[in-house]
Amino acid sequence: MTQSEPADAMHRIYLVEDEPKLATMLAAHLERYGYEVVIARRFDDLKNEFLASGAGLVLLDVNLPWYDGFYWCRQIRTASNAPVIFISARSSGMDQVLAIDNGGDDYIVKPFNLEVVTAKVRGALRRAYGEYAHAGEQTVTSTAGLTFDPLRMVAAFGGRQVELSRNEGQLLEVLLRATGKVVGREALLEALWDDAAFVDDNTLTVNVNRLRKKLAEFGLGDAVRTVRGSGYALQLPGSDA
Repeated sequence: MTQSEPADAMHRIYLVEDEPKLATMLAAHLERYGYEVVIARRFDDLKNEFLASGAGLVLLDVNLPWYDGFYWCRQIRTASNAPVIFISARSSGMDQVLAIDNGGDDYIVKPFNLEVVTAKVRGALRRAYGEYAHAGEQTVTSTAGLTFDPLRMVAAFGGRQVELSRNEGQLLEVLLRATGKVVGREALLEALWDDAAFVDDNTLTVNVNRLRKKLAEFGLGDAVRTVRGSGYALQLPGSDA
């Protein structure tokens, strides 16, 4: 899925949950809000079933038959940038870190509030395909030779390019626009997630570290500086900062 997907992708959800009662309950709730829910059946071939579904978002359990959700998220990421929200009874911080590291966008711990799930789904779809996705998407941001193209989700520096995930791209764009200035953690959380109050602060740290790894491919692994107790600042060679 990309931001050029047809509009109905914004209303179709691929639900991967191997507990039939929970899957049925969650699907029924989302359908009351106007979403079309495709419940996973082929647990040995989830990637191809997802691609065939035409869904614009994945709700993905971690404990599954055959392979776990982390594996399937990596597989989905080879073909799609659609938002992936993990839903799992595994509540440890490490599981949440693994979810983000393997390409997930968010993580909801079971048992969950159905309204929170709906809010997270709505926000993720809006960022991916709705008004937030198109706000300023034609604007390429560039500072001290580092360029970010939000339409293609590509960063470029020194004649090289690297593809970014949606969260990595949004982080880079915010930091680029404030090069040399400290951007607070709360501001970054709000830039990435509508319902920041429900987001574990550690999730931001994981996404920042993923961005650092991408920038390291340009030799800019130290460009995103942690300002203890405040947030992060982007400092590039040749900038005025």
